[in-house]
Amino acid sequence: MEPRGITLLGLGPGDPALLTRQAWEILHNASEIYLRTSQHPCVKAFPETLRVFSFDSYYEQEATFDGVYEKIIAKVMELGQRPEGVVYGVPGHPMIAEATSPEILRRARQQQIPVRIAPGISFLEPVFAELGIDPFPKTILLDAFELASAHVPTFPPDTPALIAQIYSQHIASEVKLTLSEVYPDEHPVVFVHDAGTSTALVENLPLYEIDRSQHIGLLSALYVPPLSAGTSFEAFQELIAHLRAPEGCPWDREQTHLTLRQNLLEEAYEVLQALDAEDPQALCEELGDLMLQIILHAQIASEYGEFRMAEVLQGIHHKIVRRHPHVFGDIKVGGVSDVLQNWESFKSAERTANGKAHQGSLDGVAPSLPALAQAEQYLSRVARQGFQWESLADVIAKVKEEIGEIERAETPSEKEVEIGDLLMAMVNLARFLGVDAESALRQANMRFKNRFSFVEGAAKASGRALADLTIQEMLSLWNRAKQAGK
Repeated sequence: MEPRGITLLGLGPGDPALLTRQAWEILHNASEIYLRTSQHPCVKAFPETLRVFSFDSYYEQEATFDGVYEKIIAKVMELGQRPEGVVYGVPGHPMIAEATSPEILRRARQQQIPVRIAPGISFLEPVFAELGIDPFPKTILLDAFELASAHVPTFPPDTPALIAQIYSQHIASEVKLTLSEVYPDEHPVVFVHDAGTSTALVENLPLYEIDRSQHIGLLSALYVPPLSAGTSFEAFQELIAHLRAPEGCPWDREQTHLTLRQNLLEEAYEVLQALDAEDPQALCEELGDLMLQIILHAQIASEYGEFRMAEVLQGIHHKIVRRHPHVFGDIKVGGVSDVLQNWESFKSAERTANGKAHQGSLDGVAPSLPALAQAEQYLSRVARQGFQWESLADVIAKVKEEIGEIERAETPSEKEVEIGDLLMAMVNLARFLGVDAESALRQANMRFKNRFSFVEGAAKASGRALADLTIQEMLSLWNRAKQAGK
Protein backbone atom coordinates (compact mmCIF):
# COMPACT_ATOMS: atom_id res chain seq x y z
CA MET A 1 0.00 0.00 0.00
CA GLU A 2 1.38 3.40 -0.95
CA PRO A 3 2.40 5.65 1.97
CA ARG A 4 0.51 8.85 2.57
CA GLY A 5 2.60 12.03 2.25
CA ILE A 6 5.94 12.28 0.47
CA THR A 7 8.52 9.57 -0.05
CA LEU A 8 11.94 10.86 -1.06
CA LEU A 9 13.53 7.94 -2.86
CA GLY A 10 17.24 7.62 -3.70
CA LEU A 11 17.85 5.81 -6.98
CA GLY A 12 21.54 5.26 -6.40
CA PRO A 13 24.43 6.16 -8.72
CA GLY A 14 23.11 4.38 -11.81
CA ASP A 15 23.55 0.61 -11.82
CA PRO A 16 20.17 -1.01 -10.96
CA ALA A 17 22.11 -3.58 -8.89
CA LEU A 18 23.04 -0.75 -6.51
CA LEU A 19 19.43 0.09 -5.63
CA THR A 20 18.83 -0.57 -1.94
CA ARG A 21 16.40 -3.32 -0.92
CA GLN A 22 14.15 -0.64 0.59
CA ALA A 23 14.11 1.32 -2.67
CA TRP A 24 13.38 -1.84 -4.64
CA GLU A 25 10.41 -2.67 -2.42
CA ILE A 26 9.01 0.87 -2.73
CA LEU A 27 9.30 0.73 -6.52
CA HIS A 28 7.42 -2.61 -6.63
CA ASN A 29 4.70 -1.51 -4.24
CA ALA A 30 4.03 1.90 -5.79
CA SER A 31 1.75 2.46 -8.75
CA GLU A 32 3.54 5.64 -9.89
CA ILE A 33 6.74 7.60 -9.36
CA TYR A 34 7.76 11.14 -10.18
CA LEU A 35 11.40 11.63 -11.16
CA ARG A 36 13.44 14.80 -11.12
CA THR A 37 14.94 13.44 -14.31
CA SER A 38 14.33 10.26 -16.26
CA GLN A 39 17.91 10.41 -17.55
CA HIS A 40 19.10 7.85 -15.04
CA PRO A 41 20.39 4.38 -15.96
CA CYS A 42 18.28 2.41 -13.49
CA VAL A 43 14.97 3.73 -14.87
CA LYS A 44 15.03 1.00 -17.52
CA ALA A 45 14.97 -1.60 -14.69
CA PHE A 46 11.78 -0.25 -13.08
CA PRO A 47 8.83 -2.65 -12.76
CA GLU A 48 6.68 -2.63 -15.91
CA THR A 49 3.58 -1.89 -13.83
CA LEU A 50 5.08 1.34 -12.47
CA ARG A 51 3.87 4.50 -14.15
CA VAL A 52 6.79 6.91 -14.52
CA PHE A 53 6.47 10.68 -14.67
CA SER A 54 9.42 13.06 -14.90
CA PHE A 55 10.11 16.75 -14.59
CA ASP A 56 12.52 16.82 -17.54
CA SER A 57 10.31 19.28 -19.39
CA TYR A 58 10.84 21.85 -16.61
CA TYR A 59 14.49 22.13 -17.62
CA GLU A 60 13.37 23.40 -21.02
CA GLN A 61 10.68 25.71 -19.66
CA GLU A 62 12.77 27.56 -17.08
CA ALA A 63 15.76 29.82 -17.70
CA THR A 64 17.66 28.91 -14.51
CA PHE A 65 18.21 25.83 -12.38
CA ASP A 66 16.75 27.69 -9.41
CA GLY A 67 13.58 28.19 -11.42
CA VAL A 68 13.48 24.51 -12.33
CA TYR A 69 14.02 23.37 -8.76
CA GLU A 70 11.37 25.72 -7.36
CA LYS A 71 8.84 24.45 -9.86
CA ILE A 72 9.65 20.82 -9.01
CA ILE A 73 9.45 21.46 -5.27
CA ALA A 74 6.08 23.17 -5.58
CA LYS A 75 4.68 20.29 -7.65
CA VAL A 76 5.95 17.60 -5.28
CA MET A 77 4.45 19.49 -2.34
CA GLU A 78 1.13 19.60 -4.18
CA LEU A 79 1.25 15.88 -5.01
CA GLY A 80 2.23 15.00 -1.46
CA GLN A 81 -1.05 16.39 -0.15
CA ARG A 82 -3.10 13.89 -2.17
CA PRO A 83 -4.61 11.02 -0.21
CA GLU A 84 -2.22 8.61 -1.91
CA GLY A 85 0.78 10.91 -1.46
CA VAL A 86 3.72 10.82 -3.87
CA VAL A 87 6.96 8.92 -4.41
CA TYR A 88 9.62 11.32 -5.65
CA GLY A 89 12.81 9.74 -7.02
CA VAL A 90 16.17 11.43 -7.44
CA PRO A 91 19.62 10.21 -8.51
CA GLY A 92 21.93 9.01 -5.77
CA HIS A 93 20.90 9.82 -2.19
CA PRO A 94 17.95 12.21 -1.61
CA MET A 95 19.94 14.36 0.81
CA ILE A 96 23.37 14.41 -0.88
CA ALA A 97 24.16 16.81 -3.75
CA GLU A 98 20.44 17.19 -4.36
CA ALA A 99 18.87 20.66 -4.42
CA THR A 100 15.19 19.67 -4.24
CA SER A 101 14.85 17.02 -1.53
CA PRO A 102 16.17 19.04 1.47
CA GLU A 103 13.83 21.92 0.64
CA ILE A 104 10.87 19.55 0.18
CA LEU A 105 11.65 18.04 3.58
CA ARG A 106 11.84 21.50 5.20
CA ARG A 107 8.54 22.69 3.76
CA ALA A 108 6.80 19.39 4.47
CA ARG A 109 7.77 19.58 8.13
CA GLN A 110 6.45 23.14 8.31
CA GLN A 111 3.14 22.00 6.83
CA GLN A 112 3.12 18.78 8.88
CA ILE A 113 3.08 16.58 5.79
CA PRO A 114 4.56 13.13 6.54
CA VAL A 115 7.91 12.53 4.85
CA ARG A 116 9.72 9.25 4.42
CA ILE A 117 13.35 9.23 3.30
CA ALA A 118 14.49 6.12 1.47
CA PRO A 119 18.28 6.50 1.27
CA GLY A 120 20.24 5.46 -1.77
CA ILE A 121 23.91 5.01 -2.49
CA SER A 122 25.15 8.47 -3.40
CA PHE A 123 27.63 9.23 -6.17
CA LEU A 124 30.31 9.59 -3.48
CA GLU A 125 30.81 5.91 -2.66
CA PRO A 126 31.46 4.72 -6.23
CA VAL A 127 33.53 7.82 -7.06
CA PHE A 128 35.91 7.24 -4.17
CA ALA A 129 35.94 3.53 -4.95
CA GLU A 130 37.08 4.31 -8.50
CA LEU A 131 39.70 6.73 -7.14
CA GLY A 132 40.87 4.25 -4.54
CA ILE A 133 40.81 7.05 -1.98
CA ASP A 134 39.31 7.38 1.49
CA PRO A 135 37.69 10.84 1.75
CA PHE A 136 38.54 10.97 5.45
CA PRO A 137 39.97 12.76 7.35
CA LYS A 138 39.14 15.72 5.11
CA THR A 139 37.83 16.20 1.60
CA ILE A 140 35.93 19.23 0.37
CA LEU A 141 32.71 18.60 -1.61
CA LEU A 142 31.70 21.29 -4.09
CA ASP A 143 29.09 21.92 -6.73
CA ALA A 144 30.58 22.73 -10.14
CA PHE A 145 28.00 25.38 -10.92
CA GLU A 146 28.75 27.36 -7.76
CA LEU A 147 32.51 27.03 -8.21
CA ALA A 148 32.23 28.14 -11.83
CA SER A 149 30.52 31.35 -10.75
CA ALA A 150 33.31 32.21 -8.27
CA HIS A 151 36.42 34.25 -9.06
CA VAL A 152 38.76 32.18 -6.87
CA PRO A 153 38.39 28.72 -5.30
CA THR A 154 36.27 28.89 -2.16
CA PHE A 155 38.17 26.21 -0.24
CA PRO A 156 41.71 25.82 1.20
CA PRO A 157 44.03 24.49 -1.52
CA ASP A 158 45.96 22.22 0.85
CA THR A 159 42.78 20.13 1.19
CA PRO A 160 41.63 17.66 -1.49
CA ALA A 161 38.37 18.51 -3.22
CA LEU A 162 35.71 16.67 -5.18
CA ILE A 163 33.73 18.79 -7.61
CA ALA A 164 30.44 17.23 -8.66
CA GLN A 165 28.07 17.82 -11.56
CA ILE A 166 30.54 18.90 -14.22
CA TYR A 167 27.96 18.03 -16.84
CA SER A 168 29.36 19.91 -19.85
CA GLN A 169 32.61 21.15 -21.37
CA HIS A 170 31.41 24.71 -20.81
CA ILE A 171 31.07 24.14 -17.05
CA ALA A 172 34.44 22.36 -17.06
CA SER A 173 36.00 25.43 -18.72
CA GLU A 174 34.50 27.79 -16.12
CA VAL A 175 35.66 25.53 -13.27
CA LYS A 176 39.14 25.42 -14.81
CA LEU A 177 39.34 29.22 -14.93
CA THR A 178 38.41 29.46 -11.25
CA LEU A 179 40.84 26.77 -10.12
CA SER A 180 43.63 28.27 -12.23
CA GLU A 181 43.64 31.33 -9.98
CA VAL A 182 45.32 29.15 -7.32
CA TYR A 183 46.47 25.91 -8.94
CA PRO A 184 49.20 25.69 -11.61
CA ASP A 185 48.09 24.71 -15.11
CA GLU A 186 49.90 21.37 -14.87
CA HIS A 187 48.34 20.43 -11.53
CA PRO A 188 47.24 16.77 -11.86
CA VAL A 189 43.51 16.16 -11.46
CA VAL A 190 41.28 13.12 -11.94
CA PHE A 191 37.98 12.93 -13.76
CA VAL A 192 35.61 10.13 -12.76
CA HIS A 193 32.85 9.53 -15.29
CA ASP A 194 29.75 7.37 -14.81
CA ALA A 195 30.80 6.08 -11.39
CA GLY A 196 28.43 3.36 -10.18
CA THR A 197 27.67 2.14 -13.69
CA SER A 198 29.18 -0.49 -15.98
CA THR A 199 30.77 2.26 -18.09
CA ALA A 200 32.69 3.94 -15.25
CA LEU A 201 35.89 5.63 -16.43
CA VAL A 202 38.79 7.25 -14.58
CA GLU A 203 40.66 9.92 -16.54
CA ASN A 204 43.93 11.49 -15.32
CA LEU A 205 44.58 14.96 -16.75
CA PRO A 206 46.49 18.17 -16.06
CA LEU A 207 44.15 20.92 -14.93
CA TYR A 208 44.42 22.91 -18.15
CA GLU A 209 43.00 20.02 -20.20
CA ILE A 210 39.82 19.26 -18.25
CA ASP A 211 37.51 21.07 -20.66
CA ARG A 212 38.94 19.03 -23.55
CA SER A 213 37.73 15.73 -22.15
CA GLN A 214 35.44 13.89 -24.55
CA HIS A 215 33.84 11.87 -21.74
CA ILE A 216 32.13 14.66 -19.80
CA GLY A 217 28.48 13.94 -19.06
CA LEU A 218 25.77 14.09 -16.43
CA LEU A 219 27.70 11.72 -14.15
CA SER A 220 31.13 13.39 -14.25
CA ALA A 221 33.00 14.49 -11.12
CA LEU A 222 36.48 16.01 -10.76
CA TYR A 223 38.91 15.14 -7.99
CA VAL A 224 41.46 17.87 -7.23
CA PRO A 225 44.44 16.67 -5.16
CA PRO A 226 45.77 19.19 -2.63
CA LEU A 227 48.64 21.56 -3.11
CA SER A 228 51.60 21.03 -0.81
CA ALA A 229 51.32 21.66 2.92
CA GLY A 230 51.28 25.25 4.11
CA THR A 231 49.42 26.74 1.16
CA SER A 232 46.21 27.74 2.94
CA PHE A 233 45.23 30.60 5.21
CA GLU A 234 43.92 28.10 7.76
CA ALA A 235 47.24 26.23 7.88
CA PHE A 236 49.10 29.49 8.49
CA GLN A 237 46.69 30.46 11.25
CA GLU A 238 47.28 27.06 12.90
CA LEU A 239 51.04 27.62 12.62
CA ILE A 240 50.86 30.95 14.44
CA ALA A 241 48.53 29.52 17.10
CA HIS A 242 51.11 26.75 17.63
CA LEU A 243 53.85 29.35 18.14
CA ARG A 244 51.72 31.01 20.82
CA ALA A 245 50.79 27.71 22.50
CA PRO A 246 52.47 26.52 25.74
CA GLU A 247 54.64 24.14 23.69
CA GLY A 248 55.46 26.88 21.19
CA CYS A 249 58.15 29.57 20.97
CA PRO A 250 59.07 31.50 24.17
CA TRP A 251 59.59 34.73 22.20
CA ASP A 252 56.25 34.52 20.40
CA ARG A 253 54.41 33.69 23.63
CA GLU A 254 55.73 36.88 25.26
CA GLN A 255 54.54 39.25 22.54
CA THR A 256 51.62 41.64 22.98
CA HIS A 257 49.86 44.08 20.68
CA LEU A 258 52.16 46.86 21.86
CA THR A 259 55.45 44.95 21.64
CA LEU A 260 54.66 44.04 18.03
CA ARG A 261 53.80 47.60 17.01
CA GLN A 262 57.25 48.40 15.58
CA ASN A 263 57.40 45.07 13.77
CA LEU A 264 54.12 45.82 12.01
CA LEU A 265 55.37 49.24 10.93
CA GLU A 266 58.70 47.88 9.65
CA GLU A 267 57.08 45.08 7.68
CA ALA A 268 54.64 47.54 6.08
CA TYR A 269 57.57 49.70 4.96
CA GLU A 270 59.42 46.69 3.59
CA VAL A 271 56.36 45.92 1.47
CA LEU A 272 56.53 49.49 0.16
CA GLN A 273 60.23 49.04 -0.57
CA ALA A 274 59.49 45.92 -2.63
CA LEU A 275 56.78 47.83 -4.49
CA ASP A 276 59.14 50.72 -5.21
CA ALA A 277 61.75 48.28 -6.51
CA GLU A 278 59.10 46.60 -8.69
CA ASP A 279 60.45 43.26 -7.43
CA PRO A 280 57.66 40.61 -7.47
CA GLN A 281 59.73 38.02 -5.61
CA ALA A 282 60.56 40.45 -2.83
CA LEU A 283 56.95 41.59 -2.72
CA CYS A 284 55.80 37.98 -2.32
CA GLU A 285 58.15 37.49 0.62
CA GLU A 286 57.35 40.82 2.27
CA LEU A 287 53.59 40.30 2.00
CA GLY A 288 54.14 37.03 3.87
CA ASP A 289 56.05 38.85 6.60
CA LEU A 290 53.27 41.43 6.86
CA MET A 291 50.67 38.65 7.00
CA LEU A 292 52.59 37.14 9.91
CA GLN A 293 52.12 40.34 11.89
CA ILE A 294 48.40 40.50 11.12
CA ILE A 295 47.79 36.88 12.14
CA LEU A 296 49.87 37.34 15.30
CA HIS A 297 47.72 40.28 16.36
CA ALA A 298 44.54 38.32 15.62
CA GLN A 299 45.81 35.33 17.60
CA ILE A 300 46.75 37.49 20.58
CA ALA A 301 43.32 39.13 20.46
CA SER A 302 41.67 35.71 20.42
CA GLU A 303 43.66 34.62 23.47
CA TYR A 304 42.74 37.83 25.32
CA GLY A 305 39.07 37.39 24.44
CA GLU A 306 39.02 40.61 22.39
CA PHE A 307 37.96 39.19 19.03
CA ARG A 308 38.62 36.25 16.71
CA MET A 309 39.94 36.02 13.19
CA ALA A 310 36.47 35.15 11.94
CA GLU A 311 35.25 38.51 13.24
CA VAL A 312 38.10 40.31 11.47
CA LEU A 313 37.26 38.65 8.17
CA GLN A 314 33.51 39.03 8.54
CA GLY A 315 33.85 42.67 9.53
CA ILE A 316 35.90 43.65 6.50
CA HIS A 317 33.73 41.44 4.27
CA HIS A 318 30.55 43.23 5.31
CA LYS A 319 32.24 46.62 5.06
CA ILE A 320 33.43 46.00 1.49
CA VAL A 321 30.00 44.74 0.41
CA ARG A 322 28.27 47.65 2.14
CA ARG A 323 30.53 50.23 0.51
CA HIS A 324 30.20 48.74 -2.99
CA PRO A 325 26.45 48.75 -3.68
CA HIS A 326 27.30 49.47 -7.32
CA VAL A 327 28.86 45.99 -7.42
CA PHE A 328 26.75 44.02 -4.93
CA GLY A 329 23.54 46.07 -5.06
CA ASP A 330 21.38 48.12 -7.39
CA ILE A 331 23.08 51.53 -7.26
CA LYS A 332 24.39 52.83 -10.60
CA VAL A 333 27.55 54.95 -10.83
CA GLY A 334 28.94 57.02 -13.69
CA GLY A 335 32.60 56.57 -12.83
CA VAL A 336 35.30 56.73 -10.19
CA SER A 337 34.20 60.15 -8.90
CA ASP A 338 30.74 58.78 -8.09
CA VAL A 339 32.30 55.81 -6.31
CA LEU A 340 34.47 58.08 -4.13
CA GLN A 341 31.57 60.37 -3.25
CA ASN A 342 29.40 57.40 -2.34
CA TRP A 343 32.26 55.99 -0.26
CA GLU A 344 32.34 59.10 1.90
CA SER A 345 28.57 59.10 2.38
CA PHE A 346 28.65 55.41 3.37
CA LYS A 347 31.41 56.10 5.89
CA SER A 348 29.43 59.00 7.31
CA ALA A 349 26.40 56.73 7.70
CA GLU A 350 28.56 54.14 9.43
CA ARG A 351 29.88 56.73 11.88
CA THR A 352 26.30 57.75 12.67
CA ALA A 353 25.31 54.13 13.21
CA ASN A 354 28.32 53.64 15.50
CA GLY A 355 27.46 56.72 17.57
CA LYS A 356 30.26 58.79 16.07
CA ALA A 357 28.20 61.21 13.99
CA HIS A 358 30.07 64.18 15.44
CA GLN A 359 33.31 63.14 13.81
CA GLY A 360 34.49 65.09 10.79
CA SER A 361 35.64 63.68 7.46
CA LEU A 362 39.28 63.85 8.50
CA ASP A 363 38.93 62.29 11.95
CA GLY A 364 39.28 58.79 10.54
CA VAL A 365 42.77 59.43 9.13
CA ALA A 366 45.29 57.68 11.36
CA PRO A 367 47.38 60.24 13.31
CA SER A 368 50.34 57.82 13.23
CA LEU A 369 50.63 57.99 9.44
CA PRO A 370 53.81 59.55 8.06
CA ALA A 371 53.20 63.23 7.44
CA LEU A 372 53.30 62.95 3.63
CA ALA A 373 50.84 60.06 3.55
CA GLN A 374 48.64 61.85 6.06
CA ALA A 375 48.57 64.98 3.88
CA GLU A 376 47.53 62.85 0.91
CA GLN A 377 44.68 61.36 2.91
CA TYR A 378 43.47 64.76 4.10
CA LEU A 379 43.52 66.28 0.61
CA SER A 380 41.88 63.27 -1.02
CA ARG A 381 39.05 63.23 1.49
CA VAL A 382 38.23 66.91 1.25
CA ALA A 383 38.39 66.68 -2.55
CA ARG A 384 35.63 64.06 -2.44
CA GLN A 385 33.55 66.67 -0.64
CA GLY A 386 34.21 69.14 -3.46
CA PHE A 387 36.86 71.15 -1.59
CA GLN A 388 39.53 71.45 -4.30
CA TRP A 389 40.84 73.79 -7.00
CA GLU A 390 39.04 73.71 -10.32
CA SER A 391 42.10 73.68 -12.59
CA LEU A 392 45.75 72.69 -12.67
CA ALA A 393 46.67 76.36 -13.18
CA ASP A 394 45.03 77.20 -9.83
CA VAL A 395 47.02 74.47 -8.08
CA ILE A 396 50.32 75.61 -9.59
CA ALA A 397 49.51 79.20 -8.69
CA LYS A 398 49.05 78.09 -5.08
CA VAL A 399 52.47 76.41 -5.12
CA LYS A 400 54.07 79.64 -6.41
CA GLU A 401 52.20 81.62 -3.78
CA GLU A 402 53.63 79.44 -1.01
CA ILE A 403 57.15 79.82 -2.40
CA GLY A 404 56.69 83.58 -2.29
CA GLU A 405 55.58 83.38 1.32
CA ILE A 406 58.71 81.42 2.19
CA GLU A 407 60.81 84.14 0.61
CA ARG A 408 59.04 86.74 2.75
CA ALA A 409 59.24 84.76 5.98
CA GLU A 410 61.65 86.23 8.51
CA THR A 411 61.67 84.15 11.71
CA PRO A 412 62.47 80.42 11.95
CA SER A 413 58.93 79.67 13.11
CA GLU A 414 57.45 81.56 10.15
CA LYS A 415 59.73 79.69 7.76
CA GLU A 416 58.69 76.38 9.29
CA VAL A 417 55.02 77.24 8.82
CA GLU A 418 55.51 78.33 5.21
CA ILE A 419 57.64 75.28 4.35
CA GLY A 420 54.82 73.10 5.70
CA ASP A 421 52.28 74.97 3.59
CA LEU A 422 54.48 74.54 0.51
CA LEU A 423 54.80 70.80 1.12
CA MET A 424 51.02 70.58 1.50
CA ALA A 425 50.56 72.48 -1.76
CA MET A 426 53.03 70.16 -3.51
CA VAL A 427 51.15 67.10 -2.24
CA ASN A 428 47.95 68.64 -3.59
CA LEU A 429 49.67 69.21 -6.96
CA ALA A 430 50.70 65.57 -7.05
CA ARG A 431 47.16 64.47 -6.17
CA PHE A 432 45.70 66.74 -8.87
CA LEU A 433 48.04 65.14 -11.43
CA GLY A 434 47.13 61.63 -10.28
CA VAL A 435 50.58 61.04 -8.76
CA ASP A 436 51.00 59.32 -5.39
CA ALA A 437 53.22 61.78 -3.51
CA GLU A 438 54.52 59.18 -1.06
CA SER A 439 55.59 56.85 -3.86
CA ALA A 440 57.00 59.71 -5.92
CA LEU A 441 59.18 60.89 -3.01
CA ARG A 442 60.33 57.35 -2.19
CA GLN A 443 61.36 56.87 -5.82
CA ALA A 444 63.11 60.25 -5.78
CA ASN A 445 64.96 59.14 -2.64
CA MET A 446 66.04 55.97 -4.39
CA ARG A 447 67.24 57.91 -7.44
CA PHE A 448 69.15 60.30 -5.18
CA LYS A 449 70.81 57.40 -3.39
CA ASN A 450 71.80 55.68 -6.64
CA ARG A 451 73.19 58.86 -8.18
CA PHE A 452 75.19 59.80 -5.11
CA SER A 453 76.54 56.27 -4.90
CA PHE A 454 77.75 56.74 -8.48
CA VAL A 455 79.49 59.98 -7.49
CA GLU A 456 81.19 58.24 -4.54
CA GLY A 457 82.20 55.31 -6.72
CA ALA A 458 83.61 57.52 -9.46
CA ALA A 459 85.66 59.48 -6.92
CA LYS A 460 87.03 56.29 -5.42
CA ALA A 461 87.86 54.90 -8.86
CA SER A 462 89.89 58.02 -9.61
CA GLY A 463 91.87 57.57 -6.40
CA ARG A 464 90.47 60.68 -4.74
CA ALA A 465 88.42 61.18 -1.59
CA LEU A 466 84.95 62.57 -2.12
CA ALA A 467 85.76 65.51 0.12
CA ASP A 468 88.64 66.46 -2.22
CA LEU A 469 86.27 67.02 -5.16
CA THR A 470 84.97 70.48 -5.88
CA ILE A 471 81.24 71.04 -6.05
CA GLN A 472 81.58 71.49 -9.82
CA GLU A 473 83.30 68.11 -10.16
CA MET A 474 80.65 66.43 -8.03
CA LEU A 475 77.86 68.04 -10.06
CA SER A 476 79.52 66.85 -13.26
CA LEU A 477 79.56 63.26 -11.93
CA TRP A 478 75.99 63.72 -10.73
CA ASN A 479 74.87 64.69 -14.22
CA ARG A 480 76.68 61.68 -15.67
CA ALA A 481 74.79 59.46 -13.20
CA LYS A 482 71.56 61.18 -14.15
CA GLN A 483 72.13 60.59 -17.86
CA ALA A 484 73.08 56.96 -17.21
CA GLY A 485 69.84 56.52 -15.30
CA LYS A 486 67.85 57.81 -18.24
